[in-house]
Amino acid sequence: MLIIKNTLVSDDLYRIRFACRLKKCLGACCIEGDAGASLEEEEIATLEDDIENIKPYMTGKGRAVVGERGVFDYDSEGHYVTPLVRDRECAYAIFDKGIAMCAIEKAFEEGGTDLQKPVSCHLYPIRISVLSDGRSAVNYHAWDICSKALITGKRKDIPIYRFCRDALVRKFGKDWYRELDEKASEMIHARKGKNPG
Repeated sequence: MLIIKNTLVSDDLYRIRFACRLKKCLGACCIEGDAGASLEEEEIATLEDDIENIKPYMTGKGRAVVGERGVFDYDSEGHYVTPLVRDRECAYAIFDKGIAMCAIEKAFEEGGTDLQKPVSCHLYPIRISVLSDGRSAVNYHAWDICSKALITGKRKDIPIYRFCRDALVRKFGKDWYRELDEKASEMIHARKGKNPG
């Protein structure tokens, strides 16, 4: 485990290699699972302010769900999440040639919202939880739908934390990421020294 400022970072983030392959998984993380994507309170506020700019990018079913339930829902533990269409895909999921993508991100790219997409989606396969002492635990979430990403990441030698660099900087800042990179790089070099070839 690495301690970076007020966070505990799992060793998996530098030990495991990962590189998403959308053409293989077809964006399954936007469809599978038992709840929507986690949302932070400020993200909900932005969604409420900008939903009319996001709706044109959404599917009809997604718009209907948001019109009925609002821009967010609750999971079984009472946490804020994106609403789902028929308890399956995210209400903000859109499809391009069979690949699930994000309507929020499309609106962001065209200047319709300041929210790039939920940071929990941007971070995936990293999951963050808040511990009882107020610190954040930064962990890898293993899911079989990402099996091809593990193969590609290993072939390209991309540790998870480097694949998720932009999302980690967005969440924790450049200084935090710089410290993570320094400590993780030291651990990677140390491991290579112990296991040459």
